[in-house]
Amino acid sequence: MKSLLAAAVVLSVVELSAADGKPSSCSSPRCTPGPGSEAAFSASSPRFNAEETYSAHMPQHLRCDACRAIAFQLQEHLARAEAKRPSAKAPGARLSESEYLEALEGSCSQSWENYGVKEVGGVRRFAGPGLKSEETVSVMMTGGPWPTRLYKLCQSYLGDFGEEQIYEEYRRRPDALAEFLCSREQRACARLSDAQGGSLNEAKAVQSEL
Repeated sequence: MKSLLAAAVVLSVVELSAADGKPSSCSSPRCTPGPGSEAAFSASSPRFNAEETYSAHMPQHLRCDACRAIAFQLQEHLARAEAKRPSAKAPGARLSESEYLEALEGSCSQSWENYGVKEVGGVRRFAGPGLKSEETVSVMMTGGPWPTRLYKLCQSYLGDFGEEQIYEEYRRRPDALAEFLCSREQRACARLSDAQGGSLNEAKAVQSEL
């Protein structure tokens, strides 16, 4: 897929020199630092499987991270919309329907350029604003199919839950929008936990039989 091959490669962590605390002169993903550096490091691009490369939809194992990224952006856009309210409105006043609809749609329609996928310890994860990221040398792949998948998934949340309900949940607990969208029963992060738990139980069962 040409768009995937054209995806930008971003080194997510810059190594510091052990000698003087300055950034290492190495700038490529594969690098052998010169004198004064503690050790050489290397990082490679994530290796995507067929589903991750060609599917039109967000792969199931990445939906939890994607959902949390989307929830963060919905929250940020609503907060910015509220901050722009005319001074005549009382602090804490609700957005009008047209205002929160515009904020939520704008959240989904953004470029999503700050998000990408990286691989740590053989596990592929989304990285970007609002997502916890392990401090390790890794390469993040942005662009390609990921912005379109994030857009489609974001739009699906607006359709499934409704803009009014999402805004009401935001008003009730602004910092818990990710919990509402992603972590309740049968939602992206809950399903991922169930799948991981099932795999772990299967592994334990096989091990007990040996």
